[in-house]
Amino acid sequence: MRLTAFTDVSLRLVMRLAVAREGELLTTRDAAGMLHVPYTHMAKAVARLAEMGLVEARRGRGGGLRLTEAGRRSSVGAIVRELEGAGDLAGCEDDPPCPLRAACRLRVALWQAREAFYVSLDGVSVESLVSSPTRQTLTLLREDGSPVENPV
Repeated sequence: MRLTAFTDVSLRLVMRLAVAREGELLTTRDAAGMLHVPYTHMAKAVARLAEMGLVEARRGRGGGLRLTEAGRRSSVGAIVRELEGAGDLAGCEDDPPCPLRAACRLRVALWQAREAFYVSLDGVSVESLVSSPTRQTLTLLREDGSPVENPV
């Protein structure tokens, strides 16, 4: 299974926000630069994650992005499941619809495979994604996406 680019961007943002220092608020633009993502893509991810209650996005002076407690506690499986949705993997309902859909076993097999994929991610926490050495890499990213050289 391949994740959409949207889910990838969203997970990168959650990971970066999970390692933010106390009081550190990133702007959407900063996060986009750090994670090498177009600003418009990052803005859509921020909006969706905020809608899901995983990210708090405050506008204006002193505003920025913060991972909520729900975001911190979420499993990667739950996040991916919500972002990817329950769409058809094989295009059974395309226009025109597949003529085999009424008696097809592939659709069920693909659904079961997707669920197994999600279940395997249910045991992965956001916090486990950002443990060392990933934590250091994420915290050292600059706004242009490059790592800080020789941190002391």
